[in-house]
Amino acid sequence: MNLRLSFRRASTLGALCAGVGLAACRQSGVAAVAMPAPAASPATLAQVYLWRARPGKVDEYTRYIRDIAAPIDEEARRTGAFISVTTYMASDTLVPWTHMRVFLLKDSAQLRGLGAALNDAGVRIQPDSVKRRQQSEYSATLRDRVGAEIATIVR
Repeated sequence: MNLRLSFRRASTLGALCAGVGLAACRQSGVAAVAMPAPAASPATLAQVYLWRARPGKVDEYTRYIRDIAAPIDEEARRTGAFISVTTYMASDTLVPWTHMRVFLLKDSAQLRGLGAALNDAGVRIQPDSVKRRQQSEYSATLRDRVGAEIATIVR
């Protein structure tokens, strides 16, 4: 394994640990985080996507997530595609990603169906295929995929 891959995996795992720590703080009243407490959640897996906003595009990509991706995510969640999703933004400019999206899943069946479920939700939210293609092309101008990881949730 090369150093870059090791660094990326360490960054991902560190961010996951931070997310779990934030959820624990939420229960103790220290901070409010829009994520269910790990012990109360039926999640057993997390699908983690790491993205890096292109130079000068961090705010625009953040708006894209809020305005375009979040409604699609909510539609997919509402239909049982996953338990929850949380987007984290890196404050450390030395990590290779700017945005990390963590989908909590109850089992491997949800994991296998996640991509199709998100695609189907996108079709329901925006039935016009030309507009969907334009949104996809627009998102490609905002960010690059850094990686993806599947993590088992330990209790």
